[in-house]
Amino acid sequence: MKRVLVAGLALACLAAPALAGSIDRHALVSRHDVKLTKVDPSAPLMVGNGQIGFTADITGLQTFPEAYSNIAPLLTEAQWAWHAFPNPNNYTYADGTTSIDVRGTKQPYAYMKDWNEAEARPALAYLRENPHRFSLGRVALDLRDKAGKAAKFEDLTRTEQTLDLWSGVLTSRFSYDGEAVTVRTRVHPTLDMIVVDVDSALVAQGRLKLSVKFPGVSRTLNPDPSDWTHPELHTTKVTGEGASRLDVTRQLDKTRYFAALQADRAAEFTAAGPHAFTVAPKAKSRTLGLEVAFSRQAVPKLPTVTAADLAARAHWKNYWTRGAAVDFSGSTDPRAAELERRVVLSQYLMALNGAGEVPPQEEGLFSNSWNGKFHLEMHAWHAGHFALWNRPELLERSLPWYLGHLKDAQARAASHGLKGAWWPKMTGPDGVDSPSKVSPFIMWQQPHPIWMSELVWRDRPTPATLAKYGALVSETADLLASFPHKDAAGRYVLGPPIIPVQENYDPLTTSNPTFELEYYRWGLETAQRWRERQGLKRKPEWDAVIKGLPAPATKDGLYLPTETAPDFWDVAKSKACSRHAIDPKCMNRDHPSFLMAYGLIAGRSIDRETMRRTLRAVESDWDLRQTWGWDYPMVAMTAARLGEPDKAVDWLFYEAKNNKFGVSGMTPRVHLDEHAEAFVPKTVVSGGQIVPAGEPVGPDGQGYRRAAETYFPSNGSLLAAVAMMAGGWDGSKGPAPGFPKDGKWTVRAEGFKPLP
Repeated sequence: MKRVLVAGLALACLAAPALAGSIDRHALVSRHDVKLTKVDPSAPLMVGNGQIGFTADITGLQTFPEAYSNIAPLLTEAQWAWHAFPNPNNYTYADGTTSIDVRGTKQPYAYMKDWNEAEARPALAYLRENPHRFSLGRVALDLRDKAGKAAKFEDLTRTEQTLDLWSGVLTSRFSYDGEAVTVRTRVHPTLDMIVVDVDSALVAQGRLKLSVKFPGVSRTLNPDPSDWTHPELHTTKVTGEGASRLDVTRQLDKTRYFAALQADRAAEFTAAGPHAFTVAPKAKSRTLGLEVAFSRQAVPKLPTVTAADLAARAHWKNYWTRGAAVDFSGSTDPRAAELERRVVLSQYLMALNGAGEVPPQEEGLFSNSWNGKFHLEMHAWHAGHFALWNRPELLERSLPWYLGHLKDAQARAASHGLKGAWWPKMTGPDGVDSPSKVSPFIMWQQPHPIWMSELVWRDRPTPATLAKYGALVSETADLLASFPHKDAAGRYVLGPPIIPVQENYDPLTTSNPTFELEYYRWGLETAQRWRERQGLKRKPEWDAVIKGLPAPATKDGLYLPTETAPDFWDVAKSKACSRHAIDPKCMNRDHPSFLMAYGLIAGRSIDRETMRRTLRAVESDWDLRQTWGWDYPMVAMTAARLGEPDKAVDWLFYEAKNNKFGVSGMTPRVHLDEHAEAFVPKTVVSGGQIVPAGEPVGPDGQGYRRAAETYFPSNGSLLAAVAMMAGGWDGSKGPAPGFPKDGKWTVRAEGFKPLP
């Protein structure tokens, strides 16, 4: 708290004279530059452009991966870089499905009853792990002592590193063997190309070269898909060499990609193994610049290092200048500076990890979880904020993925006897459902394409927008209207089978989750407005479902998570399910998603006072230790819409292990293991990976385990919440309606789009 207080006072003093003018964007961004003097073993810094991400160690490259935790590998991943292991048995989606009885009909679901089922059905394992992301290569320093031996990490001294957010340049400085080394790293904005230059007397001495290595793909895909031990399983072929450029073609099973190494002067390219090269200047020089470009096709002519540097700087200046901005200078609330830091760093990280051509995975381009596949229910958190921050073009980079897979989604709906487009939950670029215990029954991702398309429309309300996304909205709405079924009372019912956002429910006995009811209704209402904008008549079958969906279930004046859990709050308030116990039978954990029905959206059937009482119940009776990082901003959105801005800010800063933002702005993903003994290190399974656990922490030593250090839905939801709180929502009044008016907050906001 002391650090935040001091920073808050410094912020207030720094920019108070400029309150009357527009936001000084450069000052706002630059005061949150990331500076390190030693290794942060769980969070190496990143550079990237949304399509490619490069994690760098303290040298600015990927020289000493052993200095970092195994949950923080040094990777070079691209949104387009996917691989699949050979499939000699020709497994198809059908081999991974199970027939589920749905009201008397058998329907195919990519369902696994338990994780061990994959041992008996190898098709499940294959379909789950293929395709997967892989690392394109490792760019590092080849640093030698005077005897020619490779440098060790502990030999480095005076390490310091600065990530200049305004320019996107990572500058790393250190000393080795008495000589200073400076490394600058950045990524070209439109080419998948890492750009590096080095300045040191060691270059002239021939003791510092640049190294580029290409890995295979490991069978243990998570969190590091790189395999350095089986060079015979992949090929690296030199296809061209000039005075300053080397071109190679890479082959990993059926996956082919290309790479080009271009130096800023005549260079020696020396093979250092079957898949590795070193680069050194031919003429004696203390500097060396190198571009390492990756591509799905032969790499074209590349710009110079100087031109690439200028392009990267211009790109990031444009990013920070053109989008929305919020400045808390002048605030006296001690949390203001920390919130501003989190917001600025989250904008940087999401531009790197959430703005590519496919929906991002939960760990972005930092490392692999769930084999690098993406979870479409998270897409709204990953990318929706771009439109709210007046950067809709970044949201639109991934929306075409849905258009490209519209026929696949229609076929999936038809296989269930439904109309429209049924979107999978966990998938890769192929759009195929991944077998899972949970994924096939999660349905809250279905309205997302409508929500995201509506955000684009609100920014650009043109016939072109309607034409581009009209079919996506309409086909998605047809699924929303055909998925519910009528019960004996004539109501339209969601499920079974269904698993709500809060994933700890039996899919075969659950129906009418609160948020899904309101989100489906909202999606259908919005789709009808799209038809009206296009000059079309409303669809009567959609209106019938809008009217026939019941209001969310309540008991004792509180909203229930699902209609089929009438005793939920009674059990949640019991001693057995208090926050002092960890019992898997208790359901007051995971996402309190019913709050989204009057937060992320303004559900038409929601009663404000009932929702307010429900929020109070979450505050007192939810086990917030067993909650994910995106939940806290999500709850803040509900508090803001209820007119409780003080509560909204409190939720942004709720004290929980999953709500920490590290020095780089990355957030952890911590799990409670209900079977753990206090303060006994164990291993845990997280995101499909087995990783060593940290010491348990928390009020009772109840088995907290650090499972991963990157979870980008937390950053995305923070940006969505702050955009709402600063920029407002439909029906809100006054500037910054989500922030307290107690005199402690000075909020200057520019360029925001209101939330629907």
